[in-house]
Amino acid sequence: MEAIRVDKLSKLFYLGSTRHDSLRDTLMDFFRRDAAKAERELWALKDVEFTVNQGETLGIVGKNGAGKSTLLKILSRITKPTSGTVTIHGRIGSLLEVGTGFHNELTGRENIFLSGAVLGMSRVEIARKFDEIVAFSEIEKFLDTPVKHYSTGMYMRLAFAVAAHLEPEVLIVDEVLAVGDAAFQRKCLNKMKDVSQTGRTVLFVSHDMSAITRICGRAIALRNGRMVLEGPAPEVVRDYLNSDVGISAEHDFTKDHVETGSEVAVLRRIRVVDSEGRTSGSHDIRRKIGLEATFEVRESGQILSPTFSVTSANRSTVFTVIDLDPEWRHRPREKGVYVSTVWIPENFMAEGTFFANFSLNTYLPSMRNHFAANETVNFDVIDSVEGDTARGDYAGRMEGAIRPILGWTTVFDPNR
Repeated sequence: MEAIRVDKLSKLFYLGSTRHDSLRDTLMDFFRRDAAKAERELWALKDVEFTVNQGETLGIVGKNGAGKSTLLKILSRITKPTSGTVTIHGRIGSLLEVGTGFHNELTGRENIFLSGAVLGMSRVEIARKFDEIVAFSEIEKFLDTPVKHYSTGMYMRLAFAVAAHLEPEVLIVDEVLAVGDAAFQRKCLNKMKDVSQTGRTVLFVSHDMSAITRICGRAIALRNGRMVLEGPAPEVVRDYLNSDVGISAEHDFTKDHVETGSEVAVLRRIRVVDSEGRTSGSHDIRRKIGLEATFEVRESGQILSPTFSVTSANRSTVFTVIDLDPEWRHRPREKGVYVSTVWIPENFMAEGTFFANFSLNTYLPSMRNHFAANETVNFDVIDSVEGDTARGDYAGRMEGAIRPILGWTTVFDPNR
């Protein structure tokens, strides 16, 4: 059963002016030249179409200015579309910005009942959920304090708790989860997963691609107001990262103005490849990842050791690996071009963004570095709650830079 249907939805804004669709606006447009008018037009959305089924969690991704917030405001009935239609079955709970729908002069307790009333719930229904909301938000000591005195984090926790627990048929959540700390974010993600499992519909906008793949079965991507991708969340995220975000999975050093290397060897190219050998900046956690370096040896007779290291987004080293291939380990290299690839096994890296660093060294008879290229390429690892990953059924954030599947042994002894 469909919960949401969006049909040819468009929204037009005019740059440099505040329009109210008044008689004055209409007359001014009539006398303006068409070209000048067109220059001020900005289509925040253009002919967007999709459906969301009851109980489905849909992720919405896109760069800043892609039209995500405008879409959610129209779905939440805050903004009117210029053209097109939106059909929604059931009550809507929206969390588009911190404290949406709260009255600053009212206390947390009063705002819980106010939000429920806005959703069309009776006081008895709200009271039944009241204790759960307070426990989730962790603001019990400040419940009778006006929310204008709340910190951003407190405001955020209460706003999400209200939106998620008052049982709207459709829950719309924008990027506001970024305001909370890591523990709160885990709680929110798990709650949204629970909401969808009870048959309610969730629309989730986030720049955290790992969160999108963790809790969303399907996703759409917006670019310049148009929907450009739709499908299973991991596939949409992969294609979006490769095309829109521009994850730099390849660097061609032959195009640089200065060569990277020495008289012995120079670096030509570094790239990150998928299991098929194709350049890719986004990788499923269940697939192996290749780090490939192409270099040219210009002086024969050197014993060379290619070395890759991988660092996390916060620049912590995850691992360093030296080429120990017995064919080349102690063998002097002749002049020519070499391509060295190291494979990171499936279910090894955790989700997140990583940087690859490459160097070429001589260790025997003495140590010498011929070149080092740091953070010239990066790649994203995407995890999903579906499939045979180390995540299992857990939907929250898992700490750490690696996420291996390790063997477990459990012995049951009922008599012990």
